[in-house]
Amino acid sequence: MEPEHTLSVIGLGYVGLPLALALAKTYPVIGYDQNTSRIAELRRSHDRTGEIAPENLAASKILFTDDAIGLSDADIFIIAVPTPVDAANQPELSALKSATECVGRCLRKGAIVAFESTVYPGVTEDVCGPILERMSGLKCGADFYIGYSPERINPGDSVHTVDRIV
Repeated sequence: MEPEHTLSVIGLGYVGLPLALALAKTYPVIGYDQNTSRIAELRRSHDRTGEIAPENLAASKILFTDDAIGLSDADIFIIAVPTPVDAANQPELSALKSATECVGRCLRKGAIVAFESTVYPGVTEDVCGPILERMSGLKCGADFYIGYSPERINPGDSVHTVDRIV
């Protein structure tokens, strides 16, 4: 039986790549990163972070892309981009906003967007939701849905991995 959803993971770093790999065991997954060299490495089964073994990348069926048009085939989007703080300890949301705009351009009715990037309360609904509405012309809560999922990955921890969390 064919899976009825295509998932996409936006941001293929310490959090996004292991998540994409785990999801690809069950669903078609599009792995998007704007970093062209990162995508080229992943296509060659090389993970510069050392989190994922080459044989696991080679065995995965993830479609790696740096072309945002490729996200149009997805109906579930998981955004897992860095959200660092600046020198004054203020959240730096530019990567999150950029990724949200990218997804908004591909959004269609019935889609689900989950934010896994670490953010302060209110960002999902007050910052990201309006960006998705503006970019897509759709209405959040009626035409598409958003949610927040805290990171479930601890970089460098090979015991408590995303597929072992119950």
